Amino acid sequence: MKDKTTTTEQAMALIRDGDVVTTTGFVQSCIPEMLHAALEKRFVDEGAPRDLTLIMCAGAGDSKGLGTGRLHHDGLLRRVIAGNFGRMPKVAQAAQENKICGYNLPQGVISQLYRACAAGQPGLFSKVGLHTYVDPRHGGGKVNKVTEEDIVKHVEVDGEDWLFYKATKIDVAFIRGTSADRSGNISMEREALTLDCLAQAMAAHNNGGIVIAQVERIVEDGSIKPKDVKIPGLLVDCVCLADDPDMHRMNYGVQHNPALSGEIRVPVEGIAKMPLDQRKIIARRAAFELPPNGAVNLGVGAPDGVAAVANEEKATAYITLTTEAGAVGGVLAGGSSFGSSANADAIIDQNQMFDFYDGGGLDLTCLGMAECDAEGSVNASRFGGRLNGCGGFINISQNSRAVVFAGTFTAGGLKVAVEDGNLRIVQEGRNKKFVRLIEQITFSGPYASQRSQPVLYVTERCVLQLTPNGLELIEIAPGIDLQRDILDQMEFKPIIENVTQMDPRIFQDEPMGLMNDLLNLNLPERVTYDAARHTMFLNLEGWSVKKKRDVEDLARVLQDAFAKSGRDVNMVVNQNGFRIAEDLQDAYAAAVGQTLERHSASIAHYTTSAFMRLKMQGTLASRGVQPHIFESGEEAHQAIWGS
Repeated sequence: MKDKTTTTEQAMALIRDGDVVTTTGFVQSCIPEMLHAALEKRFVDEGAPRDLTLIMCAGAGDSKGLGTGRLHHDGLLRRVIAGNFGRMPKVAQAAQENKICGYNLPQGVISQLYRACAAGQPGLFSKVGLHTYVDPRHGGGKVNKVTEEDIVKHVEVDGEDWLFYKATKIDVAFIRGTSADRSGNISMEREALTLDCLAQAMAAHNNGGIVIAQVERIVEDGSIKPKDVKIPGLLVDCVCLADDPDMHRMNYGVQHNPALSGEIRVPVEGIAKMPLDQRKIIARRAAFELPPNGAVNLGVGAPDGVAAVANEEKATAYITLTTEAGAVGGVLAGGSSFGSSANADAIIDQNQMFDFYDGGGLDLTCLGMAECDAEGSVNASRFGGRLNGCGGFINISQNSRAVVFAGTFTAGGLKVAVEDGNLRIVQEGRNKKFVRLIEQITFSGPYASQRSQPVLYVTERCVLQLTPNGLELIEIAPGIDLQRDILDQMEFKPIIENVTQMDPRIFQDEPMGLMNDLLNLNLPERVTYDAARHTMFLNLEGWSVKKKRDVEDLARVLQDAFAKSGRDVNMVVNQNGFRIAEDLQDAYAAAVGQTLERHSASIAHYTTSAFMRLKMQGTLASRGVQPHIFESGEEAHQAIWGS
């Protein structure tokens, strides 16, 4: 059999001027560093190969020159199609200076395009990117003026809007694995992620190109079990041994962690507790939105702190955390290991994870935000003079059932302190995040509102929500002044109607008892019965319907209460500060509204929020329930008893 092991010099000599090269890697993990270094060395020494097209999904580098950051030299690249530019700042700078052509496409789209290339298909139909800067009606993902070719088209199919992404044939694929035999069969037993290596290899091979694999050891032919082979040798042309351990680190901060590769399981009780700073405050508030038994994605930065909070509150067993890189379950890792998971249940290929996401498999995502406007549109891709890129943000945010954008209220030097359960702004950030005009639309608030997608914006000092009329301020942290700390730090005024205080437990440095809230264990305490007046009181103040299970739990609690008190009771419902996710209004009306209607002799709802009164009247009326929702408890009581 052919021996495919070779030197990096021999492998790089096969790359021609003008080739389309794709490489693997996710943020700081699973990067074939030796291959990037070898390609850079050949170009510096020989001036070739020139004018390459680089295609990559996520950022693959340390943002300081490693990974794909090595490919910044003038003349080496002609064009870049990437989900992220932030990990290769000099390449991003070349694009911003119009020295190279560039496209910033959704990470999941690029990931799925590898399969289209492998199958010989012309491209990919997707709704991902509609109404964002990727939509050709808003720029088509082009990052500069010299990029002229359209590779994204807006099309209509059966009356629905779609985007068509053109596939670019691949000539060279850089992949990475753990072990390889001399026939080129590759396994990944010590890798944290499998990413798109199989699809990339297949795309290059089926186009008549070459596949170059970096591994950390060569093993005897036939010693890798068939089911452990992730990339079969028939797809691989060159196997290069990374004899320098620094060139084959699991990620830039970790040489090797067997818990991240699934070789061992570690006790999670020892995971360090987060300090009670702005990052933890944000993560704690976001954690109240976690759906039990649901699938969750967490972004980098403030959002990845939710995993640590969930573990601290012993909620990890009740939710399934995932990453777009392919990790399912376990405790998501942060820092240089972001994208990986300790004690994961499974690791699947990245393109398959995006199939799951795009198809609506996510119950909740928590993502960062750089800028936000009055319509709830978010910029997370190009800001502050930097071309960062969207990564998986567009796929994830558009297709998750519910979205939480999490980040500090201002940026650049913000310092806060928690004192006796109150939040104090010690030093305000230099840059406002809530602005009149965002630089780029990575998430469209109006499009989300049109699709009734529940969206929250969680910061350390307040919480806002998306409504059909724009952003509404709904919660403020204890100790925060509305005018000074919020309105004066925004370039627009949000809707302000019925603002409540953020849960005080968030600002106490002790466990919050989060599971009681997530599992609605205290929900029966919200129902009381006054036998003397044959009246039942339902106190929904400050409670929110975030997921379908909340509707089911409330309906069950009411049915149990009616079974004990009998039918035809008077009913008073307090809805002050009550919130219901847009996409659950119909389910609420069907389950809760009709239960109340069937079992009550008379019903009086009340809330001080005019918006909630209108919304609930419309919601219940759509199911044949015709309530009058009063403005105060006094009015509701008078309607029941006449005085």
